[in-house]
Amino acid sequence: MSTMKKIISTTVTVMLYSLLIVMMLVVVVSKASGGEPSFMGYKVMSVLSGSMEPTFQTGSIIAIDPKEAEHIYDKGDIITFKKEEGILVTHRITAVNGKGDTVTYETKGDNNDAADTEPVRTENVVGEYTDFTIPYVGYFLSFANSNLGTLLLMLIPGILLLIYSGVTIWQAFSQIEEKRESEPNSM
Repeated sequence: MSTMKKIISTTVTVMLYSLLIVMMLVVVVSKASGGEPSFMGYKVMSVLSGSMEPTFQTGSIIAIDPKEAEHIYDKGDIITFKKEEGILVTHRITAVNGKGDTVTYETKGDNNDAADTEPVRTENVVGEYTDFTIPYVGYFLSFANSNLGTLLLMLIPGILLLIYSGVTIWQAFSQIEEKRESEPNSM
């Protein structure tokens, strides 16, 4: 019985410390990268609208392969581009116009009725969608980037560790007290 408690205790401790470390890494990476974490050369982005459903769902994360500024995309490619300062959009290319340095792309969200009103200039393209999607994780990343999310993701695992430590210490004192009461006095 005592061995089983030690195994469970060790497992819970490892899980809580792992959770704390993972949460800290998520928050630090998200904040350090300006909200767009990178992994193995790919930018990881949250999907905030349903314009590309069913290709990827709102709240998913997608991987974007950043390309050289001179890269020319083809009709049917899904690209992420800067619509205006601070706003990124991921839509499918419906037409490629121009040649050389003057290429522009007409884009449309798969779930939208109409094409985007403004053509996308080559210099505004951030990268190409890589067909890698994880549903619902984008909600978590968006929350982690908020001030409240950062605060909670740093505090909750720490508080859980403190509570767990308190319970463990209380149990240890209880066991010592029980042992003392069950032993006959040596006086």
